[in-house]
Amino acid sequence: MKAITLSDFGGSDMMRFTEVEFPAPGDRHVLIRVRATSVNRPDIIQRKGNYPAPPGDSEILGLEVAGIVETIGQNLTRYSPGDRVFALIGGGGYAEYALALESHTMPIPDSIDFEQAACICETYITAYLNLFMIGEIQGKQSVLIHGGGGGVATAAIQLCKALTADTEIFVTASAAKIERVLKQGADHVFDYRDQDFAAEIKRISGKRGVDVILDHIGAKYLEPNFNSLAIGGCIMQIGVMGGTRAEINLAMMMVKRQRIIGSVLRSRPVDEKASIIKQFEQTVMPLFASAAIAPLVDATFPLSEAAQAHDLMEQGGHFGKIVLLP
Repeated sequence: MKAITLSDFGGSDMMRFTEVEFPAPGDRHVLIRVRATSVNRPDIIQRKGNYPAPPGDSEILGLEVAGIVETIGQNLTRYSPGDRVFALIGGGGYAEYALALESHTMPIPDSIDFEQAACICETYITAYLNLFMIGEIQGKQSVLIHGGGGGVATAAIQLCKALTADTEIFVTASAAKIERVLKQGADHVFDYRDQDFAAEIKRISGKRGVDVILDHIGAKYLEPNFNSLAIGGCIMQIGVMGGTRAEINLAMMMVKRQRIIGSVLRSRPVDEKASIIKQFEQTVMPLFASAAIAPLVDATFPLSEAAQAHDLMEQGGHFGKIVLLP
């Protein structure tokens, strides 16, 4: 089968569209003929040599797929060949066929296509896990979401609007994306280059701050994040694009009863991910089925042009997800 492989770690020019060995399903696996996969920031980090696949998972890039069941493992009963499914995987998405654990796989609702389904797992599950399962967002609270226009940010805004209608949503974004982020339902959007988002949040909230912050930047934003956080608030740290080391004022953190929680989805144990996916399917998937929310697809590329798709993500001009079509 055809897949994207790496000749070495580094830039997008290291990506090759080549023949690879066909994946062999285990007893707990579903073999999926991939109709769509998506580009996620961890793919770029892995391409650069900094985010290896968990032991036992494919080293091929790609953390989510949508497609058609080809074969199923022994004694599995939920799916049959020909079923439309999408899945969270530890690797192997940039290929014509991919393996997924049955417990990490969900049926595709009739209301969405393969391209949209390929955009759900990494972004919506990440947003749901960190804002609702761990961050415990409730009605009439407030949230700060960084990276407006990115896949996780757009998913987070949609979920906050759909699941907690009274939550006040603050977002940082580039100037070019502010209007589109507002149209997604954000209440306040700040240009992260020209505005001090911590000062603006203090002004708008009457110095109260926000209850939960979803952040993928890391060190660069640590101090302004804590300055933006309410008493008893929580920072959900899901990335470190802006560095890994920064100082914390522990005394202030203690007095304000604030928390910072690191969170990664890919490296969690198999059964833990299955439990997260089960709750996500029960709570969030009805919103997709009813068309209350829908993934935003910014651009599609043939799988053979995965390097160009990576370049687009690194340039930062996309709004929503970038999809690859094998």
